Amino acid sequence: MTIDFKTEGTCSRRITITLDGDTIKEVEFERGCPGNLEGISTLVQGKNRKDVISQLKGIRCYGKETSCPDQLALALAWEEHESA
Repeated sequence: MTIDFKTEGTCSRRITITLDGDTIKEVEFERGCPGNLEGISTLVQGKNRKDVISQLKGIRCYGKETSCPDQLALALAWEEHESA
């Protein structure tokens, strides 16, 4: 399954997530801080979506209400909710 999520309130504009069941296979961010986002993408590969949601949800960036990791958690949670 592929999730295509339009982000809000971050430098990145979109996140594309490939899942195999509840396992994250690949994450690609459109725009944003390349090194940080590549690092996040690499770290979450092979992880369970629920684990990633619990680890990244609520992280803030520079006083904003959200961040790229938080948006990734929202994308994973949103798709989980939509699939239920």
